[in-house]
Amino acid sequence: MKLDLVKKLQQKKYRQSLGYCLVEGEHLILELQRAATTHTALQASCLYVTERYADWQSPFETHLISDKQMASISDTETPQGILARVPLAALQTPGSGTETAIYLHEIQDPGNLGTILRTLGWFGGFRCLLSPGSVDPFNPKVIRASMGAIFHVPLELDVPLTSLSSRFSRIGCLDMQGHSLTSEAFQSIDCYLFGNEARGVPPDALQTLNAQAFTIPGAGLIESLNLASAVNICIYERRR
Repeated sequence: MKLDLVKKLQQKKYRQSLGYCLVEGEHLILELQRAATTHTALQASCLYVTERYADWQSPFETHLISDKQMASISDTETPQGILARVPLAALQTPGSGTETAIYLHEIQDPGNLGTILRTLGWFGGFRCLLSPGSVDPFNPKVIRASMGAIFHVPLELDVPLTSLSSRFSRIGCLDMQGHSLTSEAFQSIDCYLFGNEARGVPPDALQTLNAQAFTIPGAGLIESLNLASAVNICIYERRR
């Protein structure tokens, strides 16, 4: 792929049309290579390096480019000098089918999504389902915030909210009036549903899905928790 096309992968429409995203930085490339040892579809990734990384050992097809060329395709102000082009198909994996589902409805903040993926990757045994209208998980900001977890967490895109009832028999959500997370019922949920940062999940949808409500006990000094913080607490409690 020519570098002018690689540069366009910083934009969602070109990621979708060309079928690739960009992963930048030494840490993320190491994580990508580690994931590729077991997830063979990732081996179709392509690496671009400057002279600084000319001796980098990689299983990927590798191209040596100039600092100026790297700056032109990089998303960062001071590129490290190592960047990979990764096929999107390799990052949308069905998983084993035994994972507990985390459904995110119209989540918008790249940092929130990246942090959630990082937590899912840490604990393992979860898959992430994103509704239509959610932030692009292949946005460079999401990938950086995930710290490479996006290579390890099964991910499904454009999953309609209305499809959950046919896939999961026990759906849970958060509500100030719900049961405590420490209740036994919380452990039996098949799919945990979290809403948009500002709007949450439409109440009528929760009623249709017959979602069971749970709450995170707190002192009540503020109105709510950050979305990523709430998801992380729930994931920890499920694993605990």
